[in-house]
Amino acid sequence: MTDVLYEADIDASVLRGRTLAIIGYGNHGRSHALNLRDTGAEGVLVALREGSPNRARAEADGFEVVSLADGARRADIVSLLAADEAHGEIWREHIAPNRKPGQALILCHGFSIDYGQIDPAPDGDVILAAAKGPGGAVRTAFERGGGLLGFWAVHQDASGQAGALAKAYLAGLGCGRAGIRETSFREEALADILGEQAVLVGGVCALAREGFETLIRAGIRPEMAYIDTVHEIKYIADLIHERGMAGMYEAISDTAEFGAHEVEGAIREAVRPVFEAIVKDVTSGAFAQRWVADYEAGRKTLLARREAAGRHPAEAAGAAIRAGAARRG
Repeated sequence: MTDVLYEADIDASVLRGRTLAIIGYGNHGRSHALNLRDTGAEGVLVALREGSPNRARAEADGFEVVSLADGARRADIVSLLAADEAHGEIWREHIAPNRKPGQALILCHGFSIDYGQIDPAPDGDVILAAAKGPGGAVRTAFERGGGLLGFWAVHQDASGQAGALAKAYLAGLGCGRAGIRETSFREEALADILGEQAVLVGGVCALAREGFETLIRAGIRPEMAYIDTVHEIKYIADLIHERGMAGMYEAISDTAEFGAHEVEGAIREAVRPVFEAIVKDVTSGAFAQRWVADYEAGRKTLLARREAAGRHPAEAAGAAIRAGAARRG
């Protein structure tokens, strides 16, 4: 493990007196802008596309809202927090033609640099400042007096202060309360995508749907199948978050633990080729190319898959379970 830094270890002065443009005001953009302002950052602008539905919210939060081009012209630091798949377009059409000389670029994922979506100008720092968790959690953890784990990296150090800037930015998000570590753009990009595709999102949903369908074929009613393959995922995830995987095993029934140990090896062997294929797909840049191409084509593939997922029989069972809980509440 790399050395862990906390608030007391970080010099926040590198942010002082510098205009910062937050591009995008979704979960990440809003959380970053509010946390940075609350920790003393001055001159925070929010830069949005014309007609953005987030404009009213940013103005209601008290930020000056400007166009993407104006943000690029005025800012000493640009934090690009729009969706990853839009970064190339935003960089080429709005930032690169208008950017202030020497302007630093901050990204919260390694995606756009490691997979060639952005070709940065040589006169500016290019850094990664990743708060590890969903965008909204950056704000909620901060408001509770905590923060998310933070990871920083330098792709380009034109000023000689790129690393200091990355750490100060993460401290401004509240990550100094939880711990800040060094990484690389490549490491963060691969870990983030593999974790999402193979485990946290794709893997969990695939196992849950397969388990649900298997129980239905075995004659189990849909509501019962849903509870035991989907609904209770939250309780196990909470235990792992609080205690780790070994601690989770200690907290559940001996029957569940005994059976889980018996099948874990077979499941791992079955999914290992899938995981290895994902690593090759991601590191080659092929996944990024497919995803950006789909985004530029109107997200047709993504929307079709989303619609199909919504038709899975587990969704109706889950809706019934949630509706019953809401009536009782």
